[in-house]
Amino acid sequence: MQSNLAPIAEAEISPLLVAKGITKTFDRTRALQGADFELREGEIHGLLGANGAGKSTLSKVISGHYTLDGGDLAYRGHEIRLRSTREALRIGIAIVMQETSLVPDLTVLENIFLPELGRPGRLDYNQFRKRGQEILNDLGQGDSLPFDWEVRRLSSAQKQLVEIAKALGVRAKLLIFDEPTASLSPGEAERLFDIMARLRDTGHGLVFVSHRLEEVFAITDRVTVLREGRTVMNARETASLSQAELIRGMVGAELGAIYERKETHTKSIDAPVALEVRNLSSTPTVRDVSFSVKKGEILGIGGLVGAGRSETVEAIFGLRPRTGGDVILNGKALKADSPQTAIRAGLGFVAEDRRTQNIVPDLSVKENLLLAHLGAHRGFFCSYASREKKVEELLANLGLPQERLMDASMLNFSGGMQQKIIIARWLLLEPKVLILDEPTKGVDIGTRASIYTMLRDIAAKGVAVVVVSSDFEELLGLSDRVVVMSDGRTTADLPSAMLDEESLTLLAAPRTSMVRNTEMLNELARAHGGSGFWALLEGERLICLNAVASTPALDPGFKAGEARMLDATNIPEALKRREPVFVAEPDGSRTTLVVPMTSPRGHDLGWVGLSLPTDRPLPEPGTIKSRIDTMAATL
Repeated sequence: MQSNLAPIAEAEISPLLVAKGITKTFDRTRALQGADFELREGEIHGLLGANGAGKSTLSKVISGHYTLDGGDLAYRGHEIRLRSTREALRIGIAIVMQETSLVPDLTVLENIFLPELGRPGRLDYNQFRKRGQEILNDLGQGDSLPFDWEVRRLSSAQKQLVEIAKALGVRAKLLIFDEPTASLSPGEAERLFDIMARLRDTGHGLVFVSHRLEEVFAITDRVTVLREGRTVMNARETASLSQAELIRGMVGAELGAIYERKETHTKSIDAPVALEVRNLSSTPTVRDVSFSVKKGEILGIGGLVGAGRSETVEAIFGLRPRTGGDVILNGKALKADSPQTAIRAGLGFVAEDRRTQNIVPDLSVKENLLLAHLGAHRGFFCSYASREKKVEELLANLGLPQERLMDASMLNFSGGMQQKIIIARWLLLEPKVLILDEPTKGVDIGTRASIYTMLRDIAAKGVAVVVVSSDFEELLGLSDRVVVMSDGRTTADLPSAMLDEESLTLLAAPRTSMVRNTEMLNELARAHGGSGFWALLEGERLICLNAVASTPALDPGFKAGEARMLDATNIPEALKRREPVFVAEPDGSRTTLVVPMTSPRGHDLGWVGLSLPTDRPLPEPGTIKSRIDTMAATL
């Protein structure tokens, strides 16, 4: 499909898109009040702002979802006034939404070329398949999508890829990515960034809307910040900005360290256990999950998409049936019969999906606040009056005026304020344990900071808090401990201070990757009569990712998911020296080769070791290193 716009000579430096003084009003709400934006070819431009700043509105004006009320919009040097998304696609502008607009019952190929399906004449599926393969090859994802699968079978990352391919199928030059990583794991987000970099390098202009500042600094060339519908920072080079400057532009004020801990938070170390989960299963997703959380402690549950995190907490709360295991709440077994039982036992739960699982749009703010009270209350009368004083206190903490309590719909509030009201709903009941699934998903940095403050405050009062999050930075900054899940099982339970994002990502690796790793370690151990391990080493500390031993006498002194000081292992000398040769332990018990492992892109994947008895010939270290490099290429 060819654009009807005349091409601009390569020598010209004119922008791909220029928006000046854009205004847009919905009923009495002024969403945009003179927004400016500029995008060049061959750049990734971050569009930032707090919730309600106008980012999504401006994105939808540019992509034809909304018609602008005022201002000027120029694309490739031509003034445009879009009346529909079809017009935007025709000239080469497409948007990749956070919630994909794919048709789940159609195949991947049909979704990629969805705009073509409505055209008259016979459809050439062979040509579609050829063009689709060319698009994926250009994106470096030639083998990533089965064209004949129905879209409903795809993962979130694969659906994002279909959306991008669909945009390129109509030869879009300008692509808007609206919160594209919200439901992606760190590894999937990194692959998306590789795709975005390829598009930038081929001259596309990309608009990147995100709340995650670390992503903004990692991928964007320039940034524009909106606040209350106006542009307050226009097309600044990302490299010239600090995180503090960017936050100040977004919220209009300085924010302290959002993960700063209070001294009182450490009191949870010696506190009694509030919630204990033993070998929980809820087939087919949850297979064997165990963890505990103490009063006053914040426990993080991390893992990649599909690890079974949400399903685990839903099974604890009674939203899905348990097929095995036990849940102990405040020393008593918690039945799995219903959420009402859990609420009355002192368990609160903020589900992941704000719109469909947490709020009733047609009820007022006050009625939404008191929903959990209904579940906890026994008898015919609701006794709302008993909660009035607590409601007033919570409104003050939320910064919500008393008169807004009777607003007819929760949809009148930003997503961030909706989330705070949902959390406040559970605080009304003063729960003993509060579980939150993705509590800051889709909210801005200022709201995140206030939610973290709320959670720390309730933990300081002795409430046990469990946070499920795909944001590994959030897990590490907010939690005292992190339980890692993979393929429905717990794989590690470690203090957050011992972890970083890289180690957390490796611990969360799918068991399919671990199977290949285990097979290689077993082969090495059997072939040479020793033991093998894969671990992360930092200073005097080790975190084990995997370990196998052909004989108990060569046990390295640690197991998968465990952390150890090097001196507490059976091979401290080799671990400290980390030389490319076999290093014998002073007691003569064994000799060990420790080899660094890196991904094809040069990322640190930890260290692989092989321990052997000292009474047999040693293999060539270079041969072992080659085997390890081969394994790294498959992870």
